[in-house]
Amino acid sequence: FFLPPFFDFVNRLFFPATMAVGKNKRLTKSKKGGKKKAVDPFLKKEWYDIKAPSVFSVRKCGKTLITRTQGTKIASEGLKGRVFEVSLADLNNDEDQQYRKIKLCCEDVQGYNVLTNFHGMDLTRDKLCSLIKKWGSLIEANETVRTTDGYTIRLFCIAFTTKMPNQMKKTCYAQSAQIRAIRKKMVEIMSEEASKCDLKELVQKLIPESIGADIEKACQCIFPLRDVYIRKVKVLKKPKFDILKLMEMHGDAGNEDTGAGVSREEPLVEEVKGLKV
Repeated sequence: FFLPPFFDFVNRLFFPATMAVGKNKRLTKSKKGGKKKAVDPFLKKEWYDIKAPSVFSVRKCGKTLITRTQGTKIASEGLKGRVFEVSLADLNNDEDQQYRKIKLCCEDVQGYNVLTNFHGMDLTRDKLCSLIKKWGSLIEANETVRTTDGYTIRLFCIAFTTKMPNQMKKTCYAQSAQIRAIRKKMVEIMSEEASKCDLKELVQKLIPESIGADIEKACQCIFPLRDVYIRKVKVLKKPKFDILKLMEMHGDAGNEDTGAGVSREEPLVEEVKGLKV
């Protein structure tokens, strides 16, 4: 098979068999810098203890790690604002409360201790799924409340209708007017309970489910309810950071050793008065 000289020229131009030496200057040079030595990143890390507020029975609830202070990059600044999610069962040593998740936010770092504050609360997925059943209504409501110490918090409530005593009917659906009345009652109670207390007192109300019990009791006259929970709590806004308030949350304020009081003995005072100079 014979190719004309023109086709041979085109073939050599566009499909060269070998690359011309000296044209590509990067071919002969090795990579810049060479191969970097592998360093274990954990050698540069430090471990810090997470301290929960005094509302919970277990104060030391875990550990977190961060890269050591290097130049202008300070380790404690990197920890501030970090959010930890802990089970309430671990915080209170009570397995019955394992369906609750508590969020704690790092506010300050003292030594190797991370001082946290309440940042939110949630129900676990399996608990929420176990509450939902057929032949009844699911009622939800939410309300944004401001506490006395300046925190803006949003509370989410969930409730389910149940059968009346001695009811023969299979279903227990609430009418739309009844649902609206129950929702209105939920918002009223959540607003009343949360707006007249500070964050610490609110957390103490949320742990034993006292707000849910109040809602269930108040709505009995409208429609019987079961499994009334504060499903979720979000902290939307925080006041300006105050170290004294944080110490109050941790129960460390006012614990300085001021010494024991000495009682004065009256007979000794009388003896001193009787001495002649």
